[in-house]
Amino acid sequence: MKTKIAIIGGGPAGLSAAVAARKAGVKDILILERDEQLGGILNQCIHNGFGLHTFQEELTGPEYAARFIAEVEEMQIPYLLSTMVVDISPEKKITCMNREQGMFVLEAEAIILAMGCRERPRGALNIPGYRPAGIYSAGTAQRYVNIEGRMPGEKVVILGSGDIGLIMARRMTFEGAKVQVVAELMPYSGGLKRNIVQCLDDYDIPLKLSHTVVDIKGKDRVEAVTIAQVDEKLKPIPGTEETYECDTLLLSCGLIPENELSGKLGVELSTVTSGPIVNERLETNIPGVFACGNVLHVHDLVDYVSEEAGAAGTFAAEYMTQQFAEDTTEIAICPEGGVRYTVPSSIHPHRMQDKQIVRFRVGNVYKNSELCVYFDDSCIMRLKKKVMAPGEMEQVILQKKKLQEYENLSKITIRIEQGEA
Repeated sequence: MKTKIAIIGGGPAGLSAAVAARKAGVKDILILERDEQLGGILNQCIHNGFGLHTFQEELTGPEYAARFIAEVEEMQIPYLLSTMVVDISPEKKITCMNREQGMFVLEAEAIILAMGCRERPRGALNIPGYRPAGIYSAGTAQRYVNIEGRMPGEKVVILGSGDIGLIMARRMTFEGAKVQVVAELMPYSGGLKRNIVQCLDDYDIPLKLSHTVVDIKGKDRVEAVTIAQVDEKLKPIPGTEETYECDTLLLSCGLIPENELSGKLGVELSTVTSGPIVNERLETNIPGVFACGNVLHVHDLVDYVSEEAGAAGTFAAEYMTQQFAEDTTEIAICPEGGVRYTVPSSIHPHRMQDKQIVRFRVGNVYKNSELCVYFDDSCIMRLKKKVMAPGEMEQVILQKKKLQEYENLSKITIRIEQGEA
Protein backbone atom coordinates (compact mmCIF):
# COMPACT_ATOMS: atom_id res chain seq x y z
CA MET A 1 0.00 0.00 0.00
CA LYS A 2 1.46 3.36 -1.06
CA THR A 3 0.58 7.04 -0.81
CA LYS A 4 2.26 10.35 -1.58
CA ILE A 5 1.48 12.03 1.75
CA ALA A 6 0.45 10.16 4.90
CA ILE A 7 -1.06 12.22 7.70
CA ILE A 8 -1.01 10.63 11.13
CA GLY A 9 -3.95 12.02 13.10
CA GLY A 10 -7.42 13.10 11.99
CA GLY A 11 -7.93 15.92 14.46
CA PRO A 12 -7.90 19.65 13.64
CA ALA A 13 -4.20 19.57 12.64
CA GLY A 14 -4.45 16.52 10.40
CA LEU A 15 -7.63 17.73 8.71
CA SER A 16 -6.23 21.20 8.01
CA ALA A 17 -2.96 19.73 6.68
CA ALA A 18 -4.84 17.38 4.36
CA VAL A 19 -7.01 20.16 2.94
CA ALA A 20 -3.99 22.42 2.35
CA ALA A 21 -1.97 19.64 0.70
CA ARG A 22 -4.86 18.86 -1.65
CA LYS A 23 -5.27 22.56 -2.51
CA ALA A 24 -1.53 22.64 -3.26
CA GLY A 25 -2.03 19.96 -5.91
CA VAL A 26 -1.33 16.62 -4.23
CA LYS A 27 -4.09 14.13 -4.99
CA ASP A 28 -2.69 11.04 -3.28
CA ILE A 29 -3.21 11.72 0.45
CA LEU A 30 -4.25 9.37 3.25
CA ILE A 31 -5.31 10.33 6.81
CA LEU A 32 -4.79 7.71 9.54
CA GLU A 33 -6.96 8.19 12.64
CA ARG A 34 -7.09 5.87 15.65
CA ASP A 35 -10.53 7.01 16.84
CA GLU A 36 -13.86 5.95 15.37
CA GLN A 37 -14.44 9.37 13.78
CA LEU A 38 -12.54 12.37 12.50
CA GLY A 39 -12.30 15.53 14.58
CA GLY A 40 -10.00 14.50 17.40
CA ILE A 41 -10.38 16.14 20.79
CA LEU A 42 -12.77 18.75 19.36
CA ASN A 43 -15.59 16.21 19.39
CA GLN A 44 -15.80 16.41 23.19
CA CYS A 45 -15.25 20.19 23.41
CA ILE A 46 -18.90 21.25 23.21
CA HIS A 47 -18.25 24.74 24.61
CA ASN A 48 -17.98 27.69 22.23
CA GLY A 49 -14.99 29.97 21.58
CA PHE A 50 -13.56 28.17 18.55
CA GLY A 51 -13.15 29.65 15.06
CA LEU A 52 -12.99 33.39 15.77
CA HIS A 53 -9.72 33.71 13.82
CA THR A 54 -10.37 31.04 11.17
CA PHE A 55 -14.04 31.65 10.37
CA GLN A 56 -14.70 35.02 12.08
CA GLU A 57 -17.53 33.44 14.07
CA GLU A 58 -17.84 31.63 17.38
CA LEU A 59 -18.30 27.87 17.08
CA THR A 60 -18.31 24.86 19.37
CA GLY A 61 -15.57 22.24 18.98
CA PRO A 62 -17.72 19.78 16.98
CA GLU A 63 -18.94 22.62 14.73
CA TYR A 64 -15.37 23.74 14.08
CA ALA A 65 -14.25 20.18 13.26
CA ALA A 66 -17.29 19.69 11.02
CA ARG A 67 -16.17 22.57 8.77
CA PHE A 68 -12.88 20.80 8.00
CA ILE A 69 -14.44 17.33 7.83
CA ALA A 70 -16.85 18.68 5.20
CA GLU A 71 -13.90 19.97 3.15
CA VAL A 72 -12.12 16.62 3.41
CA GLU A 73 -15.29 14.83 2.25
CA GLU A 74 -15.90 17.31 -0.56
CA MET A 75 -12.32 16.92 -1.80
CA GLN A 76 -12.68 13.13 -1.48
CA ILE A 77 -9.52 12.83 0.60
CA PRO A 78 -9.41 9.21 1.83
CA TYR A 79 -9.02 8.34 5.50
CA LEU A 80 -8.87 5.21 7.64
CA LEU A 81 -10.63 5.29 11.01
CA SER A 82 -10.00 3.02 14.03
CA THR A 83 -6.51 2.58 12.62
CA MET A 84 -3.57 2.55 15.00
CA VAL A 85 -0.08 3.45 13.79
CA VAL A 86 2.38 1.29 15.72
CA ASP A 87 5.67 2.14 14.04
CA ILE A 88 7.30 4.41 11.46
CA SER A 89 10.66 3.61 9.87
CA PRO A 90 13.20 6.19 8.61
CA GLU A 91 12.31 4.97 5.10
CA LYS A 92 8.79 6.33 5.75
CA LYS A 93 7.21 2.90 6.02
CA ILE A 94 4.27 3.14 8.41
CA THR A 95 3.11 0.00 10.21
CA CYS A 96 -0.63 0.21 10.95
CA MET A 97 -3.35 -2.04 12.22
CA ASN A 98 -7.15 -2.12 12.22
CA ARG A 99 -9.91 -4.71 12.37
CA GLU A 100 -10.64 -4.82 8.64
CA GLN A 101 -7.11 -5.07 7.25
CA GLY A 102 -5.23 -6.48 10.21
CA MET A 103 -1.62 -5.32 10.31
CA PHE A 104 -0.31 -3.69 7.15
CA VAL A 105 2.49 -1.42 5.95
CA LEU A 106 1.90 1.92 4.24
CA GLU A 107 4.74 3.42 2.20
CA ALA A 108 4.69 7.22 2.01
CA GLU A 109 6.86 9.76 0.24
CA ALA A 110 6.14 12.41 2.87
CA ILE A 111 4.67 12.18 6.37
CA ILE A 112 2.87 14.83 8.42
CA LEU A 113 2.87 14.15 12.16
CA ALA A 114 -0.40 15.45 13.66
CA MET A 115 -1.00 13.16 16.63
CA GLY A 116 -1.92 15.90 19.10
CA CYS A 117 -1.12 15.68 22.82
CA ARG A 118 -2.12 13.83 25.97
CA GLU A 119 -2.68 14.84 29.57
CA ARG A 120 -0.04 14.46 32.25
CA PRO A 121 -1.18 11.52 34.44
CA ARG A 122 -1.29 11.25 38.23
CA GLY A 123 1.78 9.01 38.19
CA ALA A 124 3.89 11.94 36.99
CA LEU A 125 2.68 14.25 39.77
CA ASN A 126 3.92 12.47 42.93
CA ILE A 127 0.68 13.04 44.84
CA PRO A 128 0.64 11.11 48.13
CA GLY A 129 -2.34 9.13 49.36
CA TYR A 130 -4.25 6.02 48.37
CA ARG A 131 -5.43 5.16 44.87
CA PRO A 132 -9.23 5.31 45.28
CA ALA A 133 -11.87 5.70 42.59
CA GLY A 134 -12.87 9.25 41.74
CA ILE A 135 -9.54 10.57 40.39
CA TYR A 136 -9.73 11.57 36.73
CA SER A 137 -7.80 13.68 34.28
CA ALA A 138 -9.88 16.69 33.26
CA GLY A 139 -10.06 15.45 29.66
CA THR A 140 -11.39 12.06 30.74
CA ALA A 141 -14.06 13.75 32.82
CA GLN A 142 -14.90 15.94 29.84
CA ARG A 143 -15.45 12.87 27.67
CA TYR A 144 -17.64 11.22 30.31
CA VAL A 145 -19.87 14.28 30.67
CA ASN A 146 -20.02 15.55 27.08
CA ILE A 147 -20.00 12.33 25.05
CA GLU A 148 -21.05 9.50 27.36
CA GLY A 149 -23.50 11.49 29.49
CA ARG A 150 -22.02 10.29 32.78
CA MET A 151 -21.16 12.46 35.79
CA PRO A 152 -17.81 11.66 37.47
CA GLY A 153 -19.02 13.00 40.83
CA GLU A 154 -20.90 15.67 42.77
CA LYS A 155 -18.30 17.38 44.98
CA VAL A 156 -15.17 18.27 43.04
CA VAL A 157 -11.64 19.55 43.67
CA ILE A 158 -9.50 20.42 40.65
CA LEU A 159 -5.69 20.37 40.71
CA GLY A 160 -4.11 22.50 38.00
CA SER A 161 -5.46 25.53 36.15
CA GLY A 162 -4.88 24.41 32.58
CA ASP A 163 -7.61 25.38 30.13
CA ILE A 164 -9.31 21.96 30.22
CA GLY A 165 -9.51 22.09 34.01
CA LEU A 166 -10.95 25.60 33.96
CA ILE A 167 -13.54 24.66 31.36
CA MET A 168 -14.48 21.53 33.32
CA ALA A 169 -14.96 23.60 36.46
CA ARG A 170 -17.71 25.46 34.63
CA ARG A 171 -19.07 22.33 32.93
CA MET A 172 -19.38 20.40 36.18
CA THR A 173 -21.11 23.40 37.75
CA PHE A 174 -23.60 23.49 34.85
CA GLU A 175 -24.42 19.83 35.54
CA GLY A 176 -25.14 20.45 39.22
CA ALA A 177 -21.83 19.50 40.81
CA LYS A 178 -20.19 21.66 43.48
CA VAL A 179 -16.64 22.66 42.50
CA GLN A 180 -14.98 23.44 45.81
CA VAL A 181 -11.65 24.90 44.66
CA VAL A 182 -9.10 24.97 41.86
CA ALA A 183 -5.55 24.59 43.23
CA GLU A 184 -2.53 25.61 41.11
CA LEU A 185 1.05 24.69 42.02
CA MET A 186 2.59 27.67 40.22
CA PRO A 187 2.15 31.34 41.26
CA TYR A 188 0.31 31.92 37.97
CA SER A 189 -2.44 30.16 36.05
CA GLY A 190 -1.64 27.81 33.19
CA GLY A 191 -4.81 28.77 31.29
CA LEU A 192 -6.07 31.66 29.23
CA LYS A 193 -7.17 34.76 31.11
CA ARG A 194 -10.59 34.63 29.47
CA ASN A 195 -11.14 31.11 30.81
CA ILE A 196 -10.28 32.19 34.36
CA VAL A 197 -12.90 34.94 34.10
CA GLN A 198 -15.61 32.98 32.28
CA CYS A 199 -15.18 29.63 34.05
CA LEU A 200 -14.14 30.53 37.60
CA ASP A 201 -14.86 34.18 38.42
CA ASP A 202 -18.34 34.11 36.89
CA TYR A 203 -19.29 31.15 39.12
CA ASP A 204 -17.47 32.19 42.30
CA ILE A 205 -15.11 29.22 42.12
CA PRO A 206 -11.94 30.03 44.10
CA LEU A 207 -8.52 29.74 42.41
CA LYS A 208 -5.69 29.18 44.88
CA LEU A 209 -2.29 29.85 43.32
CA SER A 210 0.89 28.37 44.82
CA HIS A 211 -1.14 25.46 46.26
CA THR A 212 -1.02 21.72 45.64
CA VAL A 213 -2.62 18.49 46.83
CA VAL A 214 -0.73 16.94 49.73
CA ASP A 215 -3.12 14.13 50.69
CA ILE A 216 -6.05 12.14 49.31
CA LYS A 217 -8.32 10.46 51.82
CA GLY A 218 -10.48 7.44 51.06
CA LYS A 219 -9.72 3.85 50.03
CA ASP A 220 -12.62 2.75 47.84
CA ARG A 221 -13.68 6.24 46.74
CA VAL A 222 -12.22 9.70 47.29
CA GLU A 223 -13.63 11.12 50.52
CA ALA A 224 -11.54 14.29 50.98
CA VAL A 225 -8.57 16.11 49.49
CA THR A 226 -6.06 18.18 51.46
CA ILE A 227 -4.28 21.05 49.76
CA ALA A 228 -1.46 23.21 51.12
CA GLN A 229 0.41 26.34 50.11
CA VAL A 230 3.89 25.88 48.61
CA ASP A 231 7.04 27.98 48.96
CA GLU A 232 9.36 29.36 46.27
CA LYS A 233 10.84 25.88 45.81
CA LEU A 234 7.32 24.44 45.35
CA LYS A 235 7.53 22.54 48.64
CA PRO A 236 4.39 22.40 50.86
CA ILE A 237 4.45 24.80 53.81
CA PRO A 238 3.51 23.04 57.09
CA GLY A 239 0.50 24.58 58.81
CA THR A 240 -1.18 25.81 55.61
CA GLU A 241 -3.20 22.65 54.97
CA GLU A 242 -6.92 22.87 54.11
CA THR A 243 -9.15 19.81 53.72
CA TYR A 244 -12.14 19.68 51.36
CA GLU A 245 -14.72 16.92 51.52
CA CYS A 246 -15.28 15.66 47.98
CA ASP A 247 -15.87 12.55 45.91
CA THR A 248 -13.91 13.60 42.82
CA LEU A 249 -10.45 14.98 42.05
CA LEU A 250 -9.80 16.26 38.53
CA LEU A 251 -6.22 16.67 37.33
CA SER A 252 -5.42 19.43 34.85
CA CYS A 253 -1.66 19.54 35.17
CA GLY A 254 -0.41 20.10 31.67
CA LEU A 255 -0.36 18.51 28.24
CA ILE A 256 2.43 16.50 26.64
CA PRO A 257 2.87 16.20 22.84
CA GLU A 258 2.22 12.60 21.73
CA ASN A 259 5.65 11.76 20.32
CA GLU A 260 6.42 8.10 21.01
CA LEU A 261 6.16 7.43 17.26
CA SER A 262 8.32 10.43 16.45
CA GLY A 263 11.03 9.20 18.82
CA LYS A 264 11.01 5.72 17.27
CA LEU A 265 11.34 7.32 13.85
CA GLY A 266 14.47 9.18 14.95
CA VAL A 267 12.95 12.67 14.99
CA GLU A 268 14.95 15.07 17.16
CA LEU A 269 12.76 16.24 20.06
CA SER A 270 12.93 19.42 22.12
CA THR A 271 13.73 18.96 25.80
CA VAL A 272 11.46 21.93 26.57
CA THR A 273 8.30 21.15 24.57
CA SER A 274 8.77 17.36 24.11
CA GLY A 275 7.80 18.06 20.48
CA PRO A 276 9.90 17.81 17.29
CA ILE A 277 12.52 20.43 16.48
CA VAL A 278 11.53 21.93 13.11
CA ASN A 279 12.75 24.51 10.62
CA GLU A 280 10.79 27.26 8.89
CA ARG A 281 8.97 24.68 6.76
CA LEU A 282 7.87 22.72 9.85
CA GLU A 283 10.19 19.94 8.64
CA THR A 284 11.98 17.77 11.19
CA ASN A 285 15.59 16.56 10.99
CA ILE A 286 14.30 13.73 8.76
CA PRO A 287 13.67 15.10 5.23
CA GLY A 288 10.05 14.76 4.19
CA VAL A 289 8.72 14.37 7.75
CA PHE A 290 6.75 17.39 8.95
CA ALA A 291 5.05 18.16 12.28
CA CYS A 292 2.21 20.50 13.21
CA GLY A 293 -0.36 21.25 15.88
CA ASN A 294 -0.15 20.04 19.46
CA VAL A 295 2.26 17.22 18.62
CA LEU A 296 4.76 20.00 17.85
CA HIS A 297 4.00 22.27 20.81
CA VAL A 298 0.86 22.83 22.85
CA HIS A 299 -1.27 25.65 21.41
CA ASP A 300 -3.79 27.75 23.29
CA LEU A 301 -6.16 28.25 20.32
CA VAL A 302 -7.25 25.65 17.77
CA ASP A 303 -7.27 28.42 15.15
CA TYR A 304 -3.47 28.59 15.44
CA VAL A 305 -3.32 24.80 15.12
CA SER A 306 -5.24 25.00 11.83
CA GLU A 307 -3.07 27.84 10.52
CA GLU A 308 0.15 26.00 11.34
CA ALA A 309 -1.13 22.67 10.01
CA GLY A 310 -2.27 24.31 6.79
CA ALA A 311 1.28 25.57 6.31
CA ALA A 312 2.64 22.06 6.99
CA GLY A 313 0.33 20.62 4.33
CA THR A 314 1.51 23.19 1.80
CA PHE A 315 5.17 22.58 2.63
CA ALA A 316 4.71 18.81 2.34
CA ALA A 317 3.15 19.34 -1.09
CA GLU A 318 6.08 21.53 -2.14
CA TYR A 319 8.47 18.85 -0.88
CA MET A 320 6.71 16.33 -3.12
CA THR A 321 7.15 18.50 -6.19
CA GLN A 322 10.54 19.95 -5.14
CA GLN A 323 9.22 23.47 -5.58
CA PHE A 324 11.60 25.02 -3.08
CA ALA A 325 15.23 25.81 -3.72
CA GLU A 326 17.95 24.09 -1.71
CA ASP A 327 19.49 26.38 0.88
CA THR A 328 22.42 25.25 2.98
CA THR A 329 22.43 28.46 5.05
CA GLU A 330 20.65 27.66 8.30
CA ILE A 331 20.25 30.28 11.03
CA ALA A 332 19.42 29.19 14.57
CA ILE A 333 16.72 31.00 16.55
CA CYS A 334 17.89 31.24 20.16
CA PRO A 335 15.39 31.76 23.02
CA GLU A 336 16.81 33.71 25.96
CA GLY A 337 15.80 35.73 29.01
CA GLY A 338 12.44 34.15 29.80
CA VAL A 339 11.58 32.85 26.31
CA ARG A 340 11.38 29.06 26.79
CA TYR A 341 11.56 27.85 23.18
CA THR A 342 10.70 28.89 19.63
CA VAL A 343 8.86 27.21 16.75
CA PRO A 344 10.60 27.06 14.36
CA SER A 345 14.04 26.50 15.91
CA SER A 346 15.89 27.56 12.77
CA ILE A 347 15.28 29.10 9.36
CA HIS A 348 16.80 28.97 5.88
CA PRO A 349 16.59 32.63 4.75
CA HIS A 350 16.41 32.04 0.99
CA ARG A 351 13.57 29.53 1.05
CA MET A 352 11.48 31.08 3.83
CA GLN A 353 8.25 32.88 3.00
CA ASP A 354 8.05 36.69 2.95
CA LYS A 355 6.81 36.64 6.54
CA GLN A 356 7.79 34.02 9.12
CA ILE A 357 5.72 33.64 12.28
CA VAL A 358 7.82 32.51 15.25
CA ARG A 359 5.68 31.25 18.15
CA PHE A 360 6.79 30.59 21.72
CA ARG A 361 5.82 30.67 25.39
CA VAL A 362 7.45 32.52 28.25
CA GLY A 363 8.53 30.90 31.50
CA ASN A 364 6.99 33.33 33.98
CA VAL A 365 4.59 36.26 34.25
CA TYR A 366 6.31 39.40 32.92
CA LYS A 367 4.82 42.88 33.31
CA ASN A 368 5.72 46.11 31.51
CA SER A 369 8.50 44.43 29.57
CA GLU A 370 9.90 44.44 26.04
CA LEU A 371 10.08 41.51 23.67
CA CYS A 372 13.30 41.97 21.71
CA VAL A 373 14.59 40.35 18.52
CA TYR A 374 18.32 40.48 17.75
CA PHE A 375 20.11 39.69 14.50
CA ASP A 376 23.50 38.78 15.97
CA ASP A 377 24.16 41.80 18.22
CA SER A 378 21.78 44.22 16.46
CA CYS A 379 18.33 44.74 17.97
CA ILE A 380 15.91 44.91 15.05
CA MET A 381 12.61 44.75 16.96
CA ARG A 382 11.28 45.89 20.34
CA LEU A 383 7.68 45.11 21.22
CA LYS A 384 6.28 46.63 24.40
CA LYS A 385 4.22 44.14 26.39
CA LYS A 386 2.03 44.99 29.38
CA VAL A 387 1.71 41.35 30.42
CA MET A 388 3.14 38.06 29.16
CA ALA A 389 2.19 34.80 30.87
CA PRO A 390 2.96 31.09 30.32
CA GLY A 391 -0.71 30.35 29.58
CA GLU A 392 -0.76 32.63 26.52
CA MET A 393 1.28 31.85 23.42
CA GLU A 394 3.34 34.75 22.05
CA GLN A 395 4.65 35.39 18.56
CA VAL A 396 6.91 37.65 16.53
CA ILE A 397 6.98 38.01 12.75
CA LEU A 398 10.30 37.99 10.89
CA GLN A 399 10.47 39.74 7.51
CA LYS A 400 12.45 38.07 4.72
CA LYS A 401 13.49 41.47 3.35
CA LYS A 402 14.99 42.40 6.69
CA LEU A 403 16.89 39.13 6.93
CA GLN A 404 18.38 39.68 3.48
CA GLU A 405 19.96 42.91 4.72
CA TYR A 406 22.21 40.83 7.01
CA GLU A 407 24.34 38.73 4.67
CA ASN A 408 26.51 36.96 7.24
CA LEU A 409 23.91 36.56 9.95
CA SER A 410 24.83 33.72 12.31
CA LYS A 411 21.93 33.69 14.79
CA ILE A 412 18.61 35.26 15.73
CA THR A 413 17.92 35.82 19.42
CA ILE A 414 14.50 36.41 20.99
CA ARG A 415 14.47 37.52 24.59
CA ILE A 416 12.59 39.54 27.21
CA GLU A 417 14.15 42.71 28.60
CA GLN A 418 13.31 45.04 31.49
CA GLY A 419 10.59 42.69 32.67
CA GLU A 420 9.27 42.51 36.22
CA ALA A 421 8.87 38.76 36.71
